[in-house]
Amino acid sequence: MKILIAEDDRHIREGLIDLLDSEGFQTLSAPDGEEAIRCFREEGPEFVILDIMMPKRDGYAVCREIRKVDDSIPVIFLSAKSEEIDRVLGLELGADDYIMKPFGTREIIARIRAVSRRIHGKTKSSAAQFQMDDLEVFPLELRARREGDVIDLSARDVKILELLFNEAGKVVDRNTLFDQCWGQNYLPNSRTLDQHISKLRKLVENDPQNPRIIRTIHGVGYRYDKPEK
Repeated sequence: MKILIAEDDRHIREGLIDLLDSEGFQTLSAPDGEEAIRCFREEGPEFVILDIMMPKRDGYAVCREIRKVDDSIPVIFLSAKSEEIDRVLGLELGADDYIMKPFGTREIIARIRAVSRRIHGKTKSSAAQFQMDDLEVFPLELRARREGDVIDLSARDVKILELLFNEAGKVVDRNTLFDQCWGQNYLPNSRTLDQHISKLRKLVENDPQNPRIIRTIHGVGYRYDKPEK
């Protein structure tokens, strides 16, 4: 998922970029309202995080412009302002959530997931989900389900599962996993990949020691085999 971060405080902006990149999201950034509007129109993000007090155009003005183009894209406001009228105005303009500064990293990720689920969870189209063994994956909601149990996933988890699902029956080599799930500018590190796959298996496999969804092909990469009918 591509997320636009519009925030004039460089430290907060760069911190959010690092956080969301580490979670597997693709990030765009803007230091002021005019740049945020340009970036939204030209880059087409799928989620927007807006600071309210920004130079040139404030977050409210940016939100108005976004809603003229797309009334369904998720928008979260960030602000140090605490007055109720500001929260009400933000929500009336079409924001989906409102986070007060300072905030924790876990809170930001949890809010993004919650808003994504609320917005995209209404979509029941089969194009928005896929089945791997007995696991049903909902990419737009950043989660999976198995027999009624809900499993939270990161954006990178979803990318890995989608890649393996789309290449079912074929071995996906380690370099391809890094390029498509971490980004081509990421310097590959075998330990990073192995640790992430191990963590993901604990989430999505019934028996992580005998995986049916993410199978290791030693010396090459990983493979998902669709169950035989």
